[in-house]
Amino acid sequence: MDARREPGSAPEAGPDRPFVPGPLGQDSLRRIDAYWRAANYLSVGQIYLMANPLLREPLAPEHVKPRLLGHWGTTPGLNFIYAHLNRVIRQRDLDVMAVWGPGHGAPGLVANAYLEGTYSETYPDVARDLAGMARLFRQFSFPGGIPSHASPDLPGSIHEGGELGYALAHAFGAALDNPGLVVACIVGDGEAETGPLAASWHSSKFLNPKTDGAVLPILHLNGYKIASPTVLARMPREELRSLLAGYGYAPIFVEGSEPAPMHQAMAAALDEAFDAIASIRARPGTAGRPRWPMIVLISPKGWTGPATVDGRPVEGTWRSHQVPVAAVRENPDHLAILDAWMRSYRPEELFDGDGALVPDLAALPPRGSRRISANPHANAHACQPLRLPDLRNHAVAVLDPGRGTAEATRALGTYLRETLVLNAGARNFRIMGPDETASNRLDAVFAVTDRVWQEAIRPGDDHLAHEGRVMEVLSEHLCEGWLEGYVLTGRHGLFATYEAFAHVVDSMVNQHAKWLKSARALPWRRPVPSLNILLSSHVWRQDHNGFSHQDPGFIDFVANKRGDTARIYLPPDANCLLCVADHCLRTYDRINVVVAGKQPALQWLSLDEAARHCDAGIGIWDWASHEGEGEPDVVMACAGDVPTLETLAAVDWLRIHLPDLRIRVVNVVDLMTLPSREIHPHGLDDPTFDSLLTRDRPVVFAYHGYPWLIHRLTYKRANHANFHVHGFIEEGTTTTPFDMCVMNRLDRFHLALAALRAVPHLGGRAGHAEQALRDALAAHAAHIRLTGDDPPAIRDWRWPGRPAPEATLDGLAMGA
Repeated sequence: MDARREPGSAPEAGPDRPFVPGPLGQDSLRRIDAYWRAANYLSVGQIYLMANPLLREPLAPEHVKPRLLGHWGTTPGLNFIYAHLNRVIRQRDLDVMAVWGPGHGAPGLVANAYLEGTYSETYPDVARDLAGMARLFRQFSFPGGIPSHASPDLPGSIHEGGELGYALAHAFGAALDNPGLVVACIVGDGEAETGPLAASWHSSKFLNPKTDGAVLPILHLNGYKIASPTVLARMPREELRSLLAGYGYAPIFVEGSEPAPMHQAMAAALDEAFDAIASIRARPGTAGRPRWPMIVLISPKGWTGPATVDGRPVEGTWRSHQVPVAAVRENPDHLAILDAWMRSYRPEELFDGDGALVPDLAALPPRGSRRISANPHANAHACQPLRLPDLRNHAVAVLDPGRGTAEATRALGTYLRETLVLNAGARNFRIMGPDETASNRLDAVFAVTDRVWQEAIRPGDDHLAHEGRVMEVLSEHLCEGWLEGYVLTGRHGLFATYEAFAHVVDSMVNQHAKWLKSARALPWRRPVPSLNILLSSHVWRQDHNGFSHQDPGFIDFVANKRGDTARIYLPPDANCLLCVADHCLRTYDRINVVVAGKQPALQWLSLDEAARHCDAGIGIWDWASHEGEGEPDVVMACAGDVPTLETLAAVDWLRIHLPDLRIRVVNVVDLMTLPSREIHPHGLDDPTFDSLLTRDRPVVFAYHGYPWLIHRLTYKRANHANFHVHGFIEEGTTTTPFDMCVMNRLDRFHLALAALRAVPHLGGRAGHAEQALRDALAAHAAHIRLTGDDPPAIRDWRWPGRPAPEATLDGLAMGA
């Protein structure tokens, strides 16, 4: 803060009168400072004003918004960075996009897009004149306007910043396979305290300067969060320097509060950083992993804002975080402070009589697609569709259902291997996940690619290389964040992880879903490839790892998202998984969640049958049904690979013990066929739903996840009261695979028991059958405690079999 200012007065913006030497000449220094003042003025105006945008009449309470929303504290620092990035982009003709971690700094980001002209090109009613400026101010955090975050409405943005922690991962994801691009990533010091951001510094260990772009982190330390100091800002400077150097960066510090020296220091820092990036790019791989530059900008919070309000310090303190002067409509002193603050930027020098930026300053930003707010990467302009394999080359042969076994994800691995080959030239497909690519049986991809790694590679390391299409690190946050940045800039990928730990990225997926929803409402936003998530090592085959690894709840979370965004697939076997994966990789603007097992399992459908079944999303398996004419006595429904196995084993048991019981088997691949079409676009209409699951017959539904989700999805259906859903009921331990099902009553015996109890006309026959089922459960419990393994009759069960019909391959295109 400037100690010369009177308490409560606005700052005297602009460089000191004596010229401060540095990279900027005197005229350049004057112009860049004036441009910064213009951005600051527009930022304050957005937070406060709804009329009188250039203060050409005395500021009155009615000119001020009734509800003051927005964040000033970080904004002047972001405006400062933006102005200096513009200078270096134009001077060096650089391709730079930006990821702004402090998303609450949207007033500044919108202001800069407006000053560059991109905002008015995108929204012509917000023109660069007095009326347009009035609209710019009024719309911010105003009903019918724009949010206070850097939302999809903002041209040039791929990152909202509503939840902190993901900026750097998004930036590195955007830089992958973009060798000419520099992504400037502004990290707020509050965000830097989060776990995901702390891990994200390691992303540079996966960036190849030969084939990827560069990321320039700019850590903005302004000292405070909402009310408390930030950890990094209070660290001694040398300790902070050591920390960042330990992460592998070459930090350049810019610190101060006086504008002129700060402008010169920032210009010098950016020149040094971009010289270093150019040097690294000129000699990729010549000296091991490069030490990339980064900048640490240390400036006052609320820089250039009021020094004090009501006798309390504001600039440089936590009080400037949101709205520094709050009671502007009610308190004349506050109104005077706001008036002085805004006039201190000398708007009459910045904007002409029509409200446009004066030509001297309008000439400063880059032109066309070199503008940060118009960077084509931020709107997926280079997006290319994937070339995908012929499914016939990867299908599992199924001559008779339930007789042979295969590993579903291993079949997917060969499909992904060919996908990598077909798109090798485009370099637009990657696989990301924790250290589980081989564990999840996707290791066929290592025949054509490696795990990318820029650290030392030692003899005995498995498939590590400086170039590779697989990215593994034990942080779900990083893997998912990289993929988000990758798909938002127009490329394709797959995030594969253990089902139980997908919860780590719940909130990241939530933020992405909100971004997609908002972006779809903007006609100028291009569709982006879908976020594809494969959940393997799932709840029913985590018997060896125990209760901590047994949780199918990620599905419930995704099911809460809007129908035009979320898709959930539960393929029962390998060929269905292939069809589902092929479909998902062709889609855009979706979050596709696929749950598939990796263990050897019985296979049910040929590729032709799987294609038709997956295209419908749900269907009757006639070959497994035994219903004769008319309605069945009971419907045995299933969703998921293990629930399908247990359902069919239950049906086999019932057919043996009660051969006259009429049974229909319905399998669900697309979980979102269950709700009505009003809730989800994949939902079946009522007549179709009733034709499959009846209007009045009992339905025993074996479901992969928590059973209440099925009840929620079907509660409007006519037959909902007859649904008896079995699924994971939070019972688990280290045990055998079949015992996991028994503990949660998803096993064949409990399913058969539920069918018996649901059919009213069985009479005394049901009692004898129930006793047989209870005996079977008791025998199972005794066997596993004696031997430590499931009984052979359970472990080696096969479907009795039937002739396979002739079929042709068609219907591969599932509904979007």
